[in-house]
Amino acid sequence: MTHACCVSQKDVCLVRRQEENLVMAKYLVQAVVLGAQVVGRAFSKALRQEFQNAQRAQQAAGGGRQGAKRAASDSMMGISLQEAKQILNVDKLDKELVEKNYTHLFDVNDKKKGGSFYLQSKVYRAKERLDEELRQEEVKSEKKQKEDSAS
Repeated sequence: MTHACCVSQKDVCLVRRQEENLVMAKYLVQAVVLGAQVVGRAFSKALRQEFQNAQRAQQAAGGGRQGAKRAASDSMMGISLQEAKQILNVDKLDKELVEKNYTHLFDVNDKKKGGSFYLQSKVYRAKERLDEELRQEEVKSEKKQKEDSAS
């Protein structure tokens, strides 16, 4: 018959092992919490930077509601209005000049003629961006005409 005060070596080892498991679990939980904090801080920092970049892009695009629209177009199209104008060598938005320069540069950079597909793609994206800007200006002028005729 064993007494409650007598504890076997096996029981002591079992208790120690349980204590070690609890300590390991504690360290594991601490590591997970610390990792989550680090990831959370990095995510919030990246989010703040992205927000600041969006504000800078909006201001660079003219600020206000118009700047926000232009920044959104730049982001959506992957190319800024200024860059598109430089690629197609136009100073102001003129539909005929844009089309003429686009046709010339697209043909010159045709891969079959020894041109560069990369440059041809840049020319295409630039025209696409300028066409979008022309479309927005057209919508804006139509809206203004409707407002003027209604007055």
